[in-house]
Amino acid sequence: MGSPAYQVRRATLDDLEALTALWTTMRFNVTDLRNRFTEFQVALDSANNLVGAVGFQIQQRQGLIHNEGFTDFARADEVRPFLWQRIQMLAQNHGVARLWTRESAPFWTHHGFVRPDDAARQRLPEAWDRQASGWLTCKLRDEEVLTSLDKEFALFKEVERRNTEATLEQARRVRQVVTAIGLLAALGLLVAAIVLLLTRRGPPGSP
Repeated sequence: MGSPAYQVRRATLDDLEALTALWTTMRFNVTDLRNRFTEFQVALDSANNLVGAVGFQIQQRQGLIHNEGFTDFARADEVRPFLWQRIQMLAQNHGVARLWTRESAPFWTHHGFVRPDDAARQRLPEAWDRQASGWLTCKLRDEEVLTSLDKEFALFKEVERRNTEATLEQARRVRQVVTAIGLLAALGLLVAAIVLLLTRRGPPGSP
C-alpha cells in the first residue's frame, strides 16, 4: 500500500504563517486563533504544503471541532476523512465522551453528528456558547458511566491525599521524637563529660 495522500499532525509554530493566511481567506478571527494555534490539526499534502486545518478543543470530556478551513475546497472531501481520523484518535486518547461542532458540511452528519436534544445540550460547556444555534453532536461513550468513574477517581485521589498527609505527619512526629532523643543523648553526654572532668580535677583546693 502507498503512503496516505495527506498527513495530519498538530500545528506547530512553523505552520503559523500558513494558518494565518488560511484563516484570513476564511474570514475567521485571526487574532484570536493565532493565540490558540496549538488547538489546530493541520493536513499536509505530499509536498508538505498545508491544505487544510481544523481546531479541536477539549473541556470536561467534551470535544469541540471548530474553524474548519481548506486552501482549496475542491479538495475538502478528500482531506476531511484524514482530519476526522485524527480527531477520533485524539478523542479516544483523552477520554472524550461527546463531540460538538457547528460546522455545516454534510460530511459531519454523514459521520454520526445529529442535532442535540435538551439533555445533551446541557452537557455542552458554557464557554462554547450553549445558546448558539446550529450545534451538532456525536456521542462517543456512555457519559453516565464516565461521570461515575470520574467521581470514583476523585474520591480515590482524596483518600490518597489524606493518607499521604497522615503519613507525612507521622514521619514529622517521628523526626521530632528522634531529634528530641538525640538532643537528650547529647545533653547526657555533655553532663557526663563535665562530671568526669570535675572528678578528675578533684575538689577545689585539693593537691
